[in-house]
Amino acid sequence: MNVAVIGSGPGGYVASIKAAQLGAHVTVIEETEVGGTCLNRGCIPTKSLIASSEMLSLSKNLNEFGIELNGSVTPNFLKILKKKDTVVNTQIKGIKNLFKRWNIKLKKGHGKLLSPDTVEILRHDGSKEIIRADKTIIATGSSPSHLPDFPFDGKRIISSADALKLADIPKSILIVGAGVIGCEFACIFNALGSAVTLVETLPRIMPSEDEEISGLLEREMVKRHIHIHVKTTIKTIESRYESMYVVLDNGQEILTEKVLVAAGRSHNSRGIGLEEIGIQIGKHGEIVVNDRMETNMPGIYAIGDVVGGYLLAHVASREGITAAKNIMGRDEKIDYSVVPSAIFTFPEIASVGVKEHQAREKRIKIKKGYFRFKSLGKAHVMGEIAGFIKMLSDEHSGKIVGVHIIGPHASDLIHEGALAIKKGLQARDIADTIHAHPTLSEGLMEAAGDTYGEAIHVMRNDYKKHTN
Repeated sequence: MNVAVIGSGPGGYVASIKAAQLGAHVTVIEETEVGGTCLNRGCIPTKSLIASSEMLSLSKNLNEFGIELNGSVTPNFLKILKKKDTVVNTQIKGIKNLFKRWNIKLKKGHGKLLSPDTVEILRHDGSKEIIRADKTIIATGSSPSHLPDFPFDGKRIISSADALKLADIPKSILIVGAGVIGCEFACIFNALGSAVTLVETLPRIMPSEDEEISGLLEREMVKRHIHIHVKTTIKTIESRYESMYVVLDNGQEILTEKVLVAAGRSHNSRGIGLEEIGIQIGKHGEIVVNDRMETNMPGIYAIGDVVGGYLLAHVASREGITAAKNIMGRDEKIDYSVVPSAIFTFPEIASVGVKEHQAREKRIKIKKGYFRFKSLGKAHVMGEIAGFIKMLSDEHSGKIVGVHIIGPHASDLIHEGALAIKKGLQARDIADTIHAHPTLSEGLMEAAGDTYGEAIHVMRNDYKKHTN
């Protein structure tokens, strides 16, 4: 079985390895570098900047831990970027080594479908190569949306990819869009010393998250002197001197060094031959697939951001595994019922399952359990007490249907909740499981116990508890 994979992001490279493990002869076609957006322009490089920002923030509070520094602590942006590049290059090398281990061919160039079993590779030097494939997986990902009112120039109006290549830390930056990307970059640049303004058209920042969690994040960001404007749009924007002059629809005028546009992503479905061979494309440019990740064209599969849905690296990887198994004769279906998400703001956010407003919309009667990190000894030891854990369970069955966390290491803690939902556990199961002390995980046990009014370290006036 000859399998061609167009794109080598977290969906494409994982699909390639899985197909090879199952016995396929795999060829990967990549236009830029293996790892895709996640490794080169997204997840990994931004998390490296966040790690440096966290270190800087921690260093400013070392006195609270009894450690005295003689002299100031200042960020060296070039070294921060060098560390980021080192991390990225190490991961790139790791993927290429895995390709060698499984005898996967890697071909550089732009992949385009000429027919259901033929792929053209256009190299950067203009030369072409045609390869035959029994099956093909499209994993071309997504790119930052180009908004007509904010044309990227890479210098003053920048994308999230441009932000990772800046020569120095901007003195000021205005970020358009307060979703995941916008809020993460707001925290990064704020920690590095930039004056940050965040503009969001919707009524609250992080609108995809639980309302209480986005509210607490906004309060924490305001404490860090990030200026936030919600229910606000940009009326005009123009270059003035060596800055950008921005006027908001509320009349406020802002002079900023950079404008970072972090408002949406577009599916990379154009220019790869889909229309020519009759593959169905949705109204937003996404490739339409079934639950086996197969398009309307038998033998052509698509995975990751290019199919829409959850634009998450770990979802792309799971879709890649599903597609590869089906290509190699299995009968696998993608399961989106339990998808954890993690947002690396200060503090972190993580969630899995239904949110409270979704439960209301679906008329699911729920019970809520809460626990604040400030009631955990480990959180005080770490000096990170902001945030809480919110657990939702079905009022009738007691099964956990949602877990939402804002606080230290939320991205690590969420997986106990994901496993609980996946296995149909009740809040009672977590409440009755002994958790090690002192740990942050105790908060999940306490939140589960609070569902029944049995948490040990909860003051009854901490939260107004009720069922929907």
